[in-house]
Amino acid sequence: MSELSVTILPETPKDAQAIERLLERTFGPGRFVLSAYRLREHVDHLLDLSFTARIGTLMVGSVRQLPICIGDTPALMLGPLTVEPPFRSRGVGRMLLDRALKDAREKGHRLVILVGDEAYYSRVGFKAVPKGRATMPGPVDYSRLLVAELVDGAFNDVSGAIRPDWSKAR
Repeated sequence: MSELSVTILPETPKDAQAIERLLERTFGPGRFVLSAYRLREHVDHLLDLSFTARIGTLMVGSVRQLPICIGDTPALMLGPLTVEPPFRSRGVGRMLLDRALKDAREKGHRLVILVGDEAYYSRVGFKAVPKGRATMPGPVDYSRLLVAELVDGAFNDVSGAIRPDWSKAR
């Protein structure tokens, strides 16, 4: 296949409807019952740390990051990350992840968590959260709860309930 000319841009408020349609196509209505969505109900994702992938004017992917706390420690929750099916396995998701993590690090964030496949996300530095170190609202497969330290040792001594960062509540 030919190389894609993908542009990664910060999300803007005008992207919201297109992203919602993309999420509907890729995840369906069942996404709203996931534990991660419980965290998204009261706090908006950060536009300056959320990104879209475009080929020309066509949006082909999106990643968002939400301000959360693990116990009393501020962190980010990455997700959802989605790419239009015809553009998967072409590096678009990796480009979105790389940009999201780079910008989070540059803006002084220390930790990012997500619920996902360790085999995929370990390529960008995520590892399983040790059993019992963090809890989420609602049912979650804790073997899929992952953390990336943007600063070495940032997850040392961090534990507790994962919750929205209420200081950023709408």
